[in-house]
Amino acid sequence: MSEFSGLARFLIVVGLFLFGIGVFLSLGGSFKWLGRLPGDIYIKKEDFTFYFPLTTSIIISLIVSLIFYLLKK
Repeated sequence: MSEFSGLARFLIVVGLFLFGIGVFLSLGGSFKWLGRLPGDIYIKKEDFTFYFPLTTSIIISLIVSLIFYLLKK
């Protein structure tokens, strides 16, 4: 049974994270700022649009890294 303890901890953390997002969204919050941060690259020309969410990607990477770091402890 101890071989599943890491998986159980991971599922609990993911569940709490999803619960937190659900509560935040149900209270009227939104993530409109996500993807429109300073540092995100957005180029629009006549028939060409290029979008690369650089800052958003870095922030999401930091959050996911922090979650995995906390799961390792």
